[in-house]
Amino acid sequence: MTASIHADTDGRVLKQALIAGIGRVLAERDLLNRINVFPVPDGDTGSNLGFTLASVRDALRDMRGGHVGAVFERMASEAIDGARGNSGAILAQFLQGFGEVLGGHRRLTLCPLANAADLGASQARQAIAEPREGTMLSVINVFAASLRQACDQGIDDLRTAFAQALSASREALANTPNQLAVLRKAGVVDAGAQGFLHLLEGIDDYIVRGRAAGRYSEPAATAEAGVVISEELAPGESHRWCTECVLSATAIDRNAVREALDQIDGSSLVVAGTREKLRVHMHVDEPALLFETLSRFGEVRSRKADDMQAQQRAAHTLGKVVVVIDSAADVPAAALETLPLNVVPVRINVGAQDFLDKVSLSSDAFYAMLRESTQPVRTSQPPVGDFRRLFGFLLSHHEEVVYVGLSRALSGTLQSAEAASAALGGHVHVVDTANVSGGQGLLAVHAAECAQAGLGAAAIVRELEDLREQTSTWAYVRDLTSAVRGGRIPAWTLPITRWLGLVPMVRIGGGDGRLHVFGVSRDHRDFAARFVARILRRIDRSVRWRAQVMHCDNAQEGACVREALIAQLPDVNCAELLDAGSAIGAHAGAGAIVVSMMPNRSRDDIMR
Repeated sequence: MTASIHADTDGRVLKQALIAGIGRVLAERDLLNRINVFPVPDGDTGSNLGFTLASVRDALRDMRGGHVGAVFERMASEAIDGARGNSGAILAQFLQGFGEVLGGHRRLTLCPLANAADLGASQARQAIAEPREGTMLSVINVFAASLRQACDQGIDDLRTAFAQALSASREALANTPNQLAVLRKAGVVDAGAQGFLHLLEGIDDYIVRGRAAGRYSEPAATAEAGVVISEELAPGESHRWCTECVLSATAIDRNAVREALDQIDGSSLVVAGTREKLRVHMHVDEPALLFETLSRFGEVRSRKADDMQAQQRAAHTLGKVVVVIDSAADVPAAALETLPLNVVPVRINVGAQDFLDKVSLSSDAFYAMLRESTQPVRTSQPPVGDFRRLFGFLLSHHEEVVYVGLSRALSGTLQSAEAASAALGGHVHVVDTANVSGGQGLLAVHAAECAQAGLGAAAIVRELEDLREQTSTWAYVRDLTSAVRGGRIPAWTLPITRWLGLVPMVRIGGGDGRLHVFGVSRDHRDFAARFVARILRRIDRSVRWRAQVMHCDNAQEGACVREALIAQLPDVNCAELLDAGSAIGAHAGAGAIVVSMMPNRSRDDIMR
């Protein structure tokens, strides 16, 4: 049965047509990722368009009733809030034009639709700092122009006009390689433009087939030979962080925002939205500077910064399995560069300010804030969407993902990852490390080494579960100020420990994932060696160990502890001294030293 889209249509039919179009994009997102070469070949256009449109689809499904105008207004608002990436922000601004023009319409007719497409196309082009032909913009313009022509010709049938606009859009897509040399060289069409065409094709499918349309499986087609991206992000040619946020205020001066952003060294700038809400997308080297600049104009929320170099590595990493951690895990920088290891940043909250751990707030800046802030410095779990976006991107390039997570007993981060993985058909495996900091990091690095050696996800999970009870993190706390300020321990403990010169020592691990005090010691000149000795009395020294030593803005003392560990346990495989991340630093405070230990398993052990 065909949908009744002729001279006009109502909100119910419109909603179903849009949902069908979105379903087509979601089904094709893997292919879109694989042909993504512009503006940078980071392999995430399909994921970004999918994430953007999935939020629109979910909102439309939740709508009860509603005329055409209400559907378009809801679609535009959700697209701005949920937009991801350059392509998602452009599409969101295009859809915003529909919400503005058609907001008061109860039924849809051709000429108002053409007016909305005209405004959306114009606004989408204006949203981009450096618009280029051969992109989604070109296909959007052709689509809008075709609808305008049909209106001017007096055509009153939406189905006829839409079919003509779809045909013209297909021709425009086929022409994109002639407009952009990078597409011609790669032998592909523009990924964002292809995604827009998929949206139109899904809508057309609903117009033609009615309820039978929109039953797409996810994911659908795989990349054809010759279309997988192979170029890398050249140093100096592209800014590393794909950064996004939403700016909200009563009345935003878009020109003033653009002028301020023009002062930042960046590229691929898109500013989409309304006077009350803007989605800002920009490729930069310093996400913190972008967020700080925008905060002068209103409230900055939904902060995101994706490492495009890491995305590039993930897209080209061979193997069926990749590993994800949250930034509570402390791992050597070399492991992130060489292993199939990807990071979701934890949030850091100081009053009304919100930061992305290790992305928009460096370790030095974090500890400076910890020492100087009069407000508690807290960490919070990443939102579910952060995990869902990364999991979806990785699954477009690999078969399975293993998330090696922060202890469930200490944080809700693991639950966020579980919620994100629930809808991905069992392809994401969530492991509770019952640990944090270096302990979580050691298990994650081992998991990535297993993946690199060719182990499947199920075998990696079994390996981690076997090692979990033998992996522990030990720390001593120099200053309880952060713990007292955050309400984690009573205020009276601070003056007593200072007066008596006491240093509390804690342990996390052993299977339950909780923090336990294992001693309190008077401070001595040889405290580092004594601390190491107390740890070694609690482990099996017949086992060969792998270790990491982290410091909370206390590198000199951290080096002493590491030297003592190597001296007292000569066969230990100990990484270079690391900065402890915010997850441990916010609780232990500046000056704390952390030691994590796990049995050291060789490649031969892994493959047995």
